[in-house]
Amino acid sequence: MSQFAFWTRTDRDRVAIIDAEGGEHRVGALQDAANQVARNLVARGCTPGEAVAVSLRNRPEVLVMALATAQVGLYLVPVSWHLTAHEIGHILRDAGVKAFVCEAEVAERCRDLGVPIYVPGGAPGAMDLAELCSGPTHPPGVRAAGGVMTYTSGTTGLPKGVRRPLPPAPPEPVASAYASFMLIYGMKPDEGVHIVVSPLYHTAVLYFATSTLHLGHTVVLMDAWTPEGMLERIARHKVTSTHMVPTQFVRLLALPGRERYDTRSLRHMVHSAAPCPVPVKQAMLDWWGPCIYEYYAASEGGGTMVGPAEWLARPGTVGRPWPTADIAIFDEEGHRAPAGVVGTVYIKMAQAFAYHRDPEKTGKAWRTDGYFTVGDAGYLDEGGYLFLCDRKADLIISGGVNIYPAEVESALAAHPDVLDCAVFGVPDADWGEAVKAVVERHSGLPSDPAAAEAALLAFLKERLARFKCPRSIDFVERLPREPNGKLKKRLLRDPYWAAVGRSI
Repeated sequence: MSQFAFWTRTDRDRVAIIDAEGGEHRVGALQDAANQVARNLVARGCTPGEAVAVSLRNRPEVLVMALATAQVGLYLVPVSWHLTAHEIGHILRDAGVKAFVCEAEVAERCRDLGVPIYVPGGAPGAMDLAELCSGPTHPPGVRAAGGVMTYTSGTTGLPKGVRRPLPPAPPEPVASAYASFMLIYGMKPDEGVHIVVSPLYHTAVLYFATSTLHLGHTVVLMDAWTPEGMLERIARHKVTSTHMVPTQFVRLLALPGRERYDTRSLRHMVHSAAPCPVPVKQAMLDWWGPCIYEYYAASEGGGTMVGPAEWLARPGTVGRPWPTADIAIFDEEGHRAPAGVVGTVYIKMAQAFAYHRDPEKTGKAWRTDGYFTVGDAGYLDEGGYLFLCDRKADLIISGGVNIYPAEVESALAAHPDVLDCAVFGVPDADWGEAVKAVVERHSGLPSDPAAAEAALLAFLKERLARFKCPRSIDFVERLPREPNGKLKKRLLRDPYWAAVGRSI
């Protein structure tokens, strides 16, 4: 039994969620609302294996929908509320969504999509979510484990749904299994407060929130992340865990007076989603102590995990495989690469997935021996620890030499006046590609772009071989990142290639 389910029977007044405004939501009320939603979805014709979408800010209703769909065999489809009606429409149609719970501004864009829409508090052309949160509060008669179906952003084409078979089991043991996975990060039942600092429409963020909830932890929601806001909540609520991205580390480290906040409660601060430069993570460990864990995975699955002591012994690693996974490196001919040799990273999991309605893409992702890839490049050391180099699509080939942007980005990030950076290849008549860097800077660099570029290049030439150093550096106010920290590198790179009639 999940600890959350245990508290619904023994301590219904226990605080389950603290919302973005500081309001407390009790275990009993949360479970009652989830039961009501589940019963009403079934009454409106939703059957096991069908999908319900949610496009909400970080509010308790997201977790209500997760708890509801998980107990009646439905797929929950998280959708970013930043998307256009066209983009949302594609996801709703592709997933065959039977009901859509969203913010009022999303409903205004999507009222003509032909799907029943529910909005907290109601909205023109939509029903009030209260209609689903009404009626009897006992568990629904239909009892089957549901799942989450996420849509990958991808680099080309429309997003694809990552769909796994629903577990052939009742919802309670499945919830307990998700909660128990948090134990690999050292978390313990009932002893924790988890803070949500990124949008819940992201796979891992939702997974960590629901899993820690089932572990019996209180979940603190942030809706619009700021370094100050996070640190203030850590101190006030004695936060023990979270799921973060490296960009948030950088902005926390840049915050003046950050040491005044009490962070001694922190125990299990987990990060992923993008490579973390070694100096940035080292600085975070120096500040927060040995509480930072890292893992490697994708929406499709994963992966690896590394604790603070292991990482300090092997700086830069993303760890060894999870207990339920295996990692292998294969070369271009499909043979296993020896230790220390870069190749394509492949993962084997206990559970398979398919890209919804795209057998061709599914086939390209999987090997016949049960390993799949999302196209990352990396290598294993002699101890079986994985080190990532970059996405294969981001590899720069200059004069026949492979250059991994992540290595250059890590070197740039070590400069104290670099707040964020991106490195990619641009057309070059002589070399095929040249290394370009785009930097978001602190005020410590010269205001003159040429002088700032010279300062950074001098810094890099002490740390990188000359062929890896950028040929030029541009400066921007803010790099285009998604709320989960992933860089939209195409927005920076494509204009250069479009000029020569090519897109990567």
